[in-house]
Formats: sequence, C-alpha cells, structure tokens
Amino acid sequence: MILHGVDFSGADSGGAAKIRVVERNLRARGEPVSLRGRFDRRTLLRLMLESAREPGEHLWRIDAPFSLPIETLDAFEVPHDWLAMARWMAGFGSPRGWRHDVRTIHRKEPKRVCDASEATPMAPMNLRVFKQTWTLICEVLLPLAEAGVHIEPLVNRAQESRMVVCEGCPASVLRRFGWPSKGYKGQGDPPRVVRATILERLPSVGVRMTDALAREAMDDPEGDLLDAILLTTTPTTTVVPAEALIEAWVY
Repeated sequence: MILHGVDFSGADSGGAAKIRVVERNLRARGEPVSLRGRFDRRTLLRLMLESAREPGEHLWRIDAPFSLPIETLDAFEVPHDWLAMARWMAGFGSPRGWRHDVRTIHRKEPKRVCDASEATPMAPMNLRVFKQTWTLICEVLLPLAEAGVHIEPLVNRAQESRMVVCEGCPASVLRRFGWPSKGYKGQGDPPRVVRATILERLPSVGVRMTDALAREAMDDPEGDLLDAILLTTTPTTTVVPAEALIEAWVY
C-alpha cells in the first residue's frame, strides 16, 4: 500500500500550490518517504482519481475535517447521511457563503466526537479552519464519493475501490507519540529546534527521510511539509463510535 500524507489548503486561490503531498510505501521497509510535490485542489483531486484507477492499494490521509457535528446537522434538519450533508454544503456555493448563512441561524461551533477524542485543535466551523472544511468536503471528497471511492468511515465503497481516503491530524499524531504538539510552527530558532526534534524521532516509528527532505521540513517555518510527513505515520486502527459514521473520525 502507498500511504499519501496530505497537508491541505482551503485558500481562495484553489490551494495555489500550497497543498503538500508526501508518499510512503508501507511494503518497503526502510525506504524513505518522498515529496510528491505542491498542488492546488483541482490537481489533488485529479491525482487521487488517477490513483483510484491504479492496480495497487492507496491510502490518502488528509489534514482537514471530513464532516460536521451532528448538532449542526440537526439545527438545519439535514439528514444523518454524509452525502446529503456534503450536497447541502455545496449548495451554498462558497465557504464564506456557507459559514455566513449558517451563522445567521446557528452561531454555535461545536466539536465532533472525534475532535474531543483525538484532541484536534479546532472545530470544523472555526474561523481558522472553515475554508478547509468546506473546500475539502465539497471540492474533493464529494467528487471522490460520486466516483465510487471509499471514504472511511463515511462512504463504504470498499468493494468498488482499492483506494481509501481518511482524515488525519498532525497534532493528534504528535500527542499519541508523546511528542511536542505545539511550538513547531513559526520563524526563528525555538520553532526550528522543535521541528528538528520531531524529525529526529520519526525514524523510530518507521518514517525515514533523506537528509535533503529533512532539511527542507526543518527550514519550513509554516510546518506544512512536516505536517504532511507526520501523516505518513501508520494510522490508528480502532472501532469507531456510531457518531463517526456521520461526523467522521481522525485516524
């Protein structure tokens, strides 16, 4: 299986080559991860659809909310069905239009069960993340679902697709390992030292890098490349609660 770690962007420009994709071959022990490149959302979707047609197995793990809390769906009488929710969101036409219209009626920004369980930093409708939530669901996941791709645990197409897409969170990964989950983003020595510490520890959990890629991740003040690399760690396996079939889960 090829594991793809994706640091996502909901920027108005379509991602504008801010999306980072790192790949790890889970069957080749010791093989270093590779940087696939920088992409916008349209190109990311094309790459994912292409991998769905390839003979091998692919797992795409993306750093952005895959769904909304049940509380929000209930406030707008949206059925407890992920496809219905995604189509409802897409009907607003843009992330700002969606958030504005929703907040005129329901100003709460609740977290999902998985956000509380996996200690994600922000709720899906938070001001800092709502664009990622809307663009990922409406511009990437909905077309994938309509193309027959399996989105774990929301759209069960395992019999039709050898490709699986799941939600990940670098901060949650760091907390699971007991590593620093804050303070690694930003200019200057303190954040750079934290990034270096994390990068030095990654081989202990099976993620190996070339020296060049490690240096690039260490020198990236935004931490985007490191986030993508963290998403190539082995995902957790768990029995998800019933809410996850609607709200998604963080693996």
